[in-house]
Amino acid sequence: MTGPVLAVDQGTSGTKALVVCPERGVVGTGFAAVRPRNLPGGLVEADPAELYASVLDAGRRALDEAGVPVVAMGLANQGETVLAWDRATGRPLTDALVWQDRRAQNVCDELAEHAEELRQLTGLPLDPYFAAPKMAWIRRHLTRDGVVTTSDAWLVHRLTGAFVTDAATAGRTQLLDLDRVAWSPRALELYGLAGEGLPDVVDTAAHVGTTTAFGPEIPVTGLIVDQQAALLAQRITGPGGAKCTYGTGAFLLAHTGDTPRRGTSGLVSCVAWRLAGRTGYCLDGQVYTAASAVRWLTELGVLTEAADLDRVGGTVPDTGGVTFVPALAGLAAPWWRGDVRGSLTGLGLDTTPGHLVRALCEGLAAQVAELAQAAATDLGSPPDSLRVDGGLTRSALLMQIQADLLQRPVEVSALPEATALGAAALARLGADPRAAVEDTLPDWKPAAVYEPRISPGEAEARRGAFRAAVASLLSP
Repeated sequence: MTGPVLAVDQGTSGTKALVVCPERGVVGTGFAAVRPRNLPGGLVEADPAELYASVLDAGRRALDEAGVPVVAMGLANQGETVLAWDRATGRPLTDALVWQDRRAQNVCDELAEHAEELRQLTGLPLDPYFAAPKMAWIRRHLTRDGVVTTSDAWLVHRLTGAFVTDAATAGRTQLLDLDRVAWSPRALELYGLAGEGLPDVVDTAAHVGTTTAFGPEIPVTGLIVDQQAALLAQRITGPGGAKCTYGTGAFLLAHTGDTPRRGTSGLVSCVAWRLAGRTGYCLDGQVYTAASAVRWLTELGVLTEAADLDRVGGTVPDTGGVTFVPALAGLAAPWWRGDVRGSLTGLGLDTTPGHLVRALCEGLAAQVAELAQAAATDLGSPPDSLRVDGGLTRSALLMQIQADLLQRPVEVSALPEATALGAAALARLGADPRAAVEDTLPDWKPAAVYEPRISPGEAEARRGAFRAAVASLLSP
């Protein structure tokens, strides 16, 4: 199969689409913004109609720009965003509860005694970040009608009529038996979801249906959750490598091979992808707010726009003693304390916007360094380097601080849209099962490499100050 494919990445704040040609690379692009609503009490919602419209809009723009027919389509999705909908008509019955939404904390609190059982079954800690608590909350408080699923199943149904989810996305629910890669009756029972009609779990590269939503018939042959798509595009297809994507949040994934690794460091064990019935696994660590924290500083007037990060941060040589824990939507891995709010300490009359910007960069980089250390603990050795992608990698300030605190090289991907390119690779694999995985992936080379510029002792001192700030938030 040598024809171009359409790859769509339906994300938190927008949908990106690419038309990717095996010989010429990206020949068409499209983007459509999505505006989730951030409400009091940690609630984050999105209009399902806007999600679907953004897929159509971005996809059509990419196809129009490319001006060539495509032979298949791949779709990457947000992972833990859920909604209820009518399977007969496709009509949404609720808003979409976005992955950052915290309203299902009480569901998790009630299941606290089963937390370890669920972790062993599904690889996931008990936290409202994942889909199952939000699905249970919808059933308790909003509607018993229709089906309740992750957003990908609804999007695929709207596009093709199929009722499916891929193995990687199913692994983000806390309802999937991680070893069998099948829905867990016990997890469904614990969440009060035993009677639900759940979508079939399919391979991440497989023909699931055909869509005419963009005009001509296009087979849909690739489905995956966004972060695993980026892991694939970064060519981390076996143990030993790690990547971090800096988007709305920051997400570090390390491949663990064909066996799930349930460590004790606080990272998530989950499905990376399933190809031809064979499952690959990864460890996953999350920072809930990355670009969203930069957006917050912008809304406060500290920055004029996100692109000012380096200019404003470059006005000072250090943080001026300011420590920022940017837990603006709670603390994720490895602490799993969604109830914790962010903190700014060490402020003085001499504190400037530059100090705040540097403190934010250092706080974000310190959290990612903690995730990398947790992965090293679970895997027995640290990754040689960290491959990174996402919008915030354009900040030389953030990337240099990341290399400094990590004490490892940080390799910035030259791929403009790693998630969409991962979806494109799966679309090609699903359309041509004879293709080798490596042959479908984009060439990988770094656009820039940042080496540590500070000593290990200084890095540890700076990370120690961050850990102390976190500890003060966690103490009763």
